[in-house]
Amino acid sequence: MHLPRTAAAATTALIIIILTAAVDILVITASPNQQLPNFTAVIIFGDSTVDTGNNNYLPDAVFRADHRPYGENFPTGQPTGRFSDGKLLPDFFASILGIKQLVPPFLHPNLSDSDIRTGVSFASAGTGYDDLTATIAQAISMDEQVEMFEEYVARLRRVVGDDAAKETVHGALVAVSAGANDFVDNYYDLMTRRLEFDLSGYQDFLLSKVQNLVKVRIYNMGGRTIVVGGLPPIGCLPIQMTVKLKNPFDRRCVETQNQGSQSYNAKLKKLLAKLQSSLAGSTVTYSNVYDPLLDMITHPSKYGFVETKQGCCGSGLVEMAALCNEESPTCGKEMASNYVFWDSVHPTSTAYQILATNLSQQLASALSSASPPSS
Repeated sequence: MHLPRTAAAATTALIIIILTAAVDILVITASPNQQLPNFTAVIIFGDSTVDTGNNNYLPDAVFRADHRPYGENFPTGQPTGRFSDGKLLPDFFASILGIKQLVPPFLHPNLSDSDIRTGVSFASAGTGYDDLTATIAQAISMDEQVEMFEEYVARLRRVVGDDAAKETVHGALVAVSAGANDFVDNYYDLMTRRLEFDLSGYQDFLLSKVQNLVKVRIYNMGGRTIVVGGLPPIGCLPIQMTVKLKNPFDRRCVETQNQGSQSYNAKLKKLLAKLQSSLAGSTVTYSNVYDPLLDMITHPSKYGFVETKQGCCGSGLVEMAALCNEESPTCGKEMASNYVFWDSVHPTSTAYQILATNLSQQLASALSSASPPSS
């Protein structure tokens, strides 16, 4: 698919908001010698990597995946609002934890009491820690997601009672996956925040948002086991290769953006360790998604992949959300497992499964070595 150069600037800049390239999420798989706690529920905050369908219910949302070919490898074969050909990481780790097979979006109109007891996703495609990111995408901001969490807890109390609700939230795994949209939308491509910050300054601005989210909001609402995902190798997302390289057909990672992800992740890891030590009875841990995803991209044959530099949908260079639609030819339902990326930003369901496996040992180790959360 070819876009006029002038139109592409605005269109692709918005398209990539959602980015998160799949990767800033956190999934937990037990290794042979490590046992995971019996979590009561999964509670998810973040962006398109963990949005299981909330944007379906936002009439003005810029990014939606409630149309084909999204979902063609989902168990029902239907689009659900998940930005992939099948399941997302929240679904995989809820299954791994033995809680349930699918994590529903909180905004689903038919959310059951059983879903409330076992957890939901508040995530919204296109959002970030920076409120400006959510505003541009007409997505649910992180502050609004916390307000949804408050509504969730209120309903949970009505379903199971005050004491049981407190135990459920304390015993839940709380996962946060966001940040990539902030850098792509507000720094690397649209460059809005470059008028105010250098790269290090913008990283620190976002990290102050992370600290507030974890310490003031989630912890004070009762969350005790909190996993925060780092940035993926943003420069290796197909959309970034297309937008930032002089020759979009010279498919290689944008190394300056990858370096930015690495420096942000180093700061995030230190911040979370500090929070862990200051929040009584908490387990606050960092999820390194950068290295396993980069390994999948640079050594595809290890994982059975053939294509790592473009998505399965359309040309694989720019298509995602509205541009990845029924008129877009895909690599094929059966061939999607050969691709790391489903569209120009988000991984295939197969890649999510492999990512979960690669993340499992580090996360299981972090959880097993931490002190058990208390009330």
